[in-house]
Formats: sequence, C-alpha cells, structure tokens
Amino acid sequence: MEELSTRLNRMSDTSTYIYKQSIIKSILQEFKNQFSKKSGFEKAVEIGVDGIELDVHLTKDNELVIIHDEDIKRTCNGEGLVRDMTLEELKKFDASAAFVGQYGVNPIPTLREYFELVKDTDIITNIELKTGVFEYPTIEQRTIDMVKEFGLEDKIIFSSFNHFTVKRCEEIAPEIKRGFLTGDWLVDFGKYTAERNVQCCHPWHITLSQEVVDEMHKEGREINTWTVNEYEDIERLSAMGVDSLIGNFPDRMIEKLR
Repeated sequence: MEELSTRLNRMSDTSTYIYKQSIIKSILQEFKNQFSKKSGFEKAVEIGVDGIELDVHLTKDNELVIIHDEDIKRTCNGEGLVRDMTLEELKKFDASAAFVGQYGVNPIPTLREYFELVKDTDIITNIELKTGVFEYPTIEQRTIDMVKEFGLEDKIIFSSFNHFTVKRCEEIAPEIKRGFLTGDWLVDFGKYTAERNVQCCHPWHITLSQEVVDEMHKEGREINTWTVNEYEDIERLSAMGVDSLIGNFPDRMIEKLR
C-alpha cells in the first residue's frame, strides 16, 4: 500500500482527506495502476473512500476538465493553456507522460466522466474551481448545472482561492456547501468566512495554531486543511480538532488516525 500511495502521489495531484476521522482520498488525474489497470478514480472508489477532491478548469469550447494546472506541460506530453484548447485537442495528450510505458495512455478526464463514475456512490466530492489565475467566465454556472444534472447537490463542496467564485456559487446554488481556500496568515478567518455565509475554511496547515482553530470553530466553521504529509503534522492537527486533513500520503493518515 505504501508503494502504491507513493506512486499515486507522484503521478498526479493526489490528496487524502481525514474527514471527521474517516479517510477521503483524492486523485486529480487518471492513471493506470500497474496491478489493477484501473484509473485513479476507479481505484479510489474500489477501496471505499468517503470522498474525492479534484480541480476543474474550462476548455476553449466550454468543457469542464479535471487537471491541476492552467498549463498542461507539467503533467502531460505537451504544453499550452487549458483555456486555449478544445476538449478534442486536450484528449490527445497523455496525462501520465512522466511515466511513459508504465501506465498506458491516460487522457485528461472530464468532470462528466468523473460524475458518471461516482453518481451511484456516497462519495463526497470537493470541487476546487481553479479561477485563481483565469476566472473562466461561466465556469460556476456550468459546473453547478452538471452537479444538478447528476443529482449530486448534497455530495458536493465547492472551494476556490478566488472567493468571488465561491460567492457566485452561493448566488447560483445556495444549497450546496462552500469553502474559502487560503494560503495566507489571516486574522479572524473564521469570522470572515461566517460573515460571508460560507460553511468551510480551507487554510494551509502551516498557518494553523490552536488559537486559530478555536476561532474558526467558535464561528461554527468546518476546517479542511492542506497539504498535510508529515507524521508530526497529522498528529498535531488531529489533536487540535481540525475536521479534515488533506495530504499526499494516505497510508500515513490511516496509520495514525484509523
């Protein structure tokens, strides 16, 4: 399992949640496991995860795709901005290009393909709308429309570093849970989030102390923190009462918290 977890981490932007003391594993790109030959999302569903976190961008022809970066060059055998290419053009690239010959060819998945996989499960999906660099006009409406098409409203958390995006999600679909992402050292982040009617705080774990955690919980906010990879941080944040830990090594979290 440790070897598998390491490879998952290297191949894609993989996150693991400990959500209210249960495991949530996320894999942001498809890949072929050398044993099961299944995609990362399929493998996550198979092992019984509680939820998956993924990043969504909008293509030139307004298709919702799952990939971490605005430019495909870091993870694919090509380069260029997602927003400058059609879905057909993007599907020609291998999202596991750094591991040529090991996992087959793995195209960038679409959000629709992902929803088809999880629609009949109880998996919670944390959708990060990647509007921190490019705003992708209409991405909020298009994503929400697809969520509603699949009837997944009660199984979604929308999050973004662009807080205007999160508020637009509220305007369109106030019934769907939302979270503010931040990597900054903010004063009274819980109050800031509560005043804007956002249920979750998604801070970088480096910025958390017991005082900060207590302030967020005092405001009734759920805390989902990232990226927690080291044993000492897993123990520290769990002891503080953080609701969810997002990290790259699910085996470490299982060892410490299950």
